[in-house]
Amino acid sequence: MSTLKKTENNLGQDEKVRSLWKQSVIQFKHNRLAVVGLVIIVLFIVTILTTLAVDQITNYSFYNEYILKQDLSLRLAKPSLAHPFGCDEFGRDLLLRILWGTKLSFAIGVVAIALSVIMGAPFGMIAAFYGGKTDNAIMRVMDVLLAVPYMLLAMAIVAALGTSTFNLLLALAVSGIAKYARIARAAVLTVKDSEFVEAARAVGASDGTILFQYILPNALAPILVQVSLGIGDSILAVAGLSYLGLGVQPPQPEWGAILTTARTYMRDAWHISVFPGLFLILAVIAFNLFGDGLRDALDPKLKR
Repeated sequence: MSTLKKTENNLGQDEKVRSLWKQSVIQFKHNRLAVVGLVIIVLFIVTILTTLAVDQITNYSFYNEYILKQDLSLRLAKPSLAHPFGCDEFGRDLLLRILWGTKLSFAIGVVAIALSVIMGAPFGMIAAFYGGKTDNAIMRVMDVLLAVPYMLLAMAIVAALGTSTFNLLLALAVSGIAKYARIARAAVLTVKDSEFVEAARAVGASDGTILFQYILPNALAPILVQVSLGIGDSILAVAGLSYLGLGVQPPQPEWGAILTTARTYMRDAWHISVFPGLFLILAVIAFNLFGDGLRDALDPKLKR
């Protein structure tokens, strides 16, 4: 009898979750700005996949020939039909370097956020679920991390470990742990005393099962919203640290690294700084629009 009741509870809860997600998708589709943001993100993803395919098909010969190879006869060339975005200080096509830089900027930004969530969210969930001393101990550590500004903490970690792409990724991931721990904690606190959680306890479900099978799906919405917004911030942080010389190092193409060298030629070659800056702004706006739309769709209080 208890097994039948448990099965009915599971089916009912699963059906409720599916219904809520379906409503959220419909709500998202009606938000035009969010759809625009999603379309821009998809275009960036297509760009990344295309550059990866070209590298694999040509065995990186295209990358070495057109992205890295210098041609000083085209140094600081203005935008033209042959080079729509012009050329940089070493005569390299700026459009191609920006497109290939998308891959690195997005990869570091997305992976850094993913690691922050993987490392931070479980701490927040455990703190909220068990409460008491466990909650107090975990969240005091997170408060210490939050006391240091995000970019300042990332800069300190990179300065201590040395400048490299891996250290940049690690710094951004560690800097975001506390934020996602707090978000996960708040999300779990809103559902931990729900009836379906009590029902799961009544039929003998373990703490791990309750936390990850019952609570997590219902607490996922605010985490997903923050992830979508956080990716834009992370991409901006990657560019910022690279601009300061603490991130991706030349000659690797990355938006912030391109802007670093562009500042020297802003008067004579405006295009070197304008175009990568526009791509950076477009990426951040796209993720912000997408994140805002996702928040409106997933937050029941905002649904009309």
